[in-house]
Amino acid sequence: MSDRKVAQFGFWESPITAALVAGKSIRLGEPIIEGDTIYWLESRPDEGGRNVLVRLNLDGSTAESPIPTWDIRTRVHEYGGGAYAVSGRAVYFSEPRTGQVYEYHDDRLPTALTPEGPWRYADFEVDGQRGRLLAVCEDHSESEGEPKNSIVEIDTERDGTPARELVSGSDFYSNPRLSPDGQRMCWLEWRHPNMPWDGTELWVGKLDAQGRPSERRKVAGGPRESIFQPQWSPEGVLHFASDRGGYWNLYRYGEGRTTPVHEREAEFGLPQWVFGMSTYGFTEGGRVLSAFCEEGAWKLGLIDSQGKLEPVELPYTQIEALGVYGHKAVLRAASPTDSPALMLLEIPSKRLTTLARSTGESDHLRNWFSVPRSVSIPSGDGESVHAFYYPCANRDYTGPDDEKPPLIIRVHGGPTAAASNALSLTTQYWTSRGFAVLDLNYRGSTGFGRAYREHLNGEWGVVDVDDTVAAARHFVKLGLANKNRIIVKGGSAGGYTVLCCLAFRDDFAAGASYYGIGDLKGLAQDTHKFESHYLETLVGPWPAAKDLYEERSPLRAADQLSVPTVFFQGAEDKVVPKEQTEAMVEALQARGVPVAYHLFEGEAHGFRDGDNIKASLEAELEFYCTQVLQNESDNLRSL
Repeated sequence: MSDRKVAQFGFWESPITAALVAGKSIRLGEPIIEGDTIYWLESRPDEGGRNVLVRLNLDGSTAESPIPTWDIRTRVHEYGGGAYAVSGRAVYFSEPRTGQVYEYHDDRLPTALTPEGPWRYADFEVDGQRGRLLAVCEDHSESEGEPKNSIVEIDTERDGTPARELVSGSDFYSNPRLSPDGQRMCWLEWRHPNMPWDGTELWVGKLDAQGRPSERRKVAGGPRESIFQPQWSPEGVLHFASDRGGYWNLYRYGEGRTTPVHEREAEFGLPQWVFGMSTYGFTEGGRVLSAFCEEGAWKLGLIDSQGKLEPVELPYTQIEALGVYGHKAVLRAASPTDSPALMLLEIPSKRLTTLARSTGESDHLRNWFSVPRSVSIPSGDGESVHAFYYPCANRDYTGPDDEKPPLIIRVHGGPTAAASNALSLTTQYWTSRGFAVLDLNYRGSTGFGRAYREHLNGEWGVVDVDDTVAAARHFVKLGLANKNRIIVKGGSAGGYTVLCCLAFRDDFAAGASYYGIGDLKGLAQDTHKFESHYLETLVGPWPAAKDLYEERSPLRAADQLSVPTVFFQGAEDKVVPKEQTEAMVEALQARGVPVAYHLFEGEAHGFRDGDNIKASLEAELEFYCTQVLQNESDNLRSL
């Protein structure tokens, strides 16, 4: 007989507190091996979300960024990534407050390589032969119109020298990479209205005596082909991922022709939301070590020169940030019971060593963890929608026999992103309190091929909403959710889907929008350059499709939204300005709809500060308890 307490769903006590989630969940990223030294970035919520550069030395000792208050980060495209590079013992990095690029060695403080000004830099490549860095530059010097993007060179031998432009004329650039002999350079470029997962072009140029790319030619890509992570092999053969066959598969380019490295109905690439993303690399001996995604789960494999893939069995379902260096690889890995950790892989022996963990040891919490299962949900038009379902779980509590648990449907952002089944303390925060969680990969998500991703083109605010509603009804039908206590939550683009679900459908008891989009027209007219034309693909051309923008804007339909809604917003958000959220809040307040609004100073698009993450989680829980679960106040006091 179970000795677990019977208590109402949503009010279970749990050791997975908001403080634990916020303060201990370090984000690990951008690992680099240089000789016998390993570098990576740690984004630390308890330090205001500061990105700290960590160095692991051969003797096992670690060192951190040279100045305790500095932040290794870039704001190019607003989302950043690719914030540093290493050569020998020299580290080159971007500092976001000034936008300047710095160099530092062990024995001295950082030195500014670029002058102060309206420039931002990212995606660095060290050109030691010529004493320079290659980088993507975003120039904000013009007060009107969009910033200008280009590929530039930064002199590493003369401090404070302005960067010199090498490639320009397109709207966006990424991945400037040198061939091993230093004689050729490749890069990606794309133009409005495309996002990098819609269509990019891969270019190659021979470097002249001044180090400029000449004899330029496009070797792959176009408006309907997405290229990801161009990279030169040690032998000087250009490799890249392309979705020309329906999935991002690996290809090589040489002697004027492109050939597949390995063909598979799996994704060997990712949507390039940030710089510096990597899913493959070259091992000693000429093989390719690559991560790939099949049906929402990530795996690792070695591909030989004949295209045969040998699986590398690892106990993980999420593999990211893969860098390969001879017989070693470094990667970020997670599973449904293991939070993300940075791992060193000895390729010949398959031996794994943990370098850093995002949450520290969590074995003592395993009895409170909910393990997800992959589910397939029939949508309204008969197609299947993918998701991960987490039942509520707590070793000390169970719900009443005659009740079904409340269900939180989480809608990821992007909308071109993907839900992961990797251990998330945020998800466990909810499941351990008696909420079931469904992490939805609606049609439009990445990881299931280009056709699945393109279901959302022209249908944003329709297909994603249909899939969310279908998921809610499916789990009620299965008897796994209380139909009167279904909550929908999401951030950014996911927040837009949340507001559409609440305004245009009546299947939900409440919603939570984190910096969500309420007015498509406002977003089309006021957002940053990277996404300024994204809606042309997702909705239609602006202003020709103005009526459609208004029809699908939750703000225009605020009179139809009548269920409790809580909003969370960063005051410095340039992607979804706070005015959008505040207009939505005011519209609901004017009609007497239960609404709560939490504005966090100093936060942008996505919260980084631990105190703010803790406050938002606690406020969200309190909102659900008071507005959805409708319990007595003494239950609230016992949380």
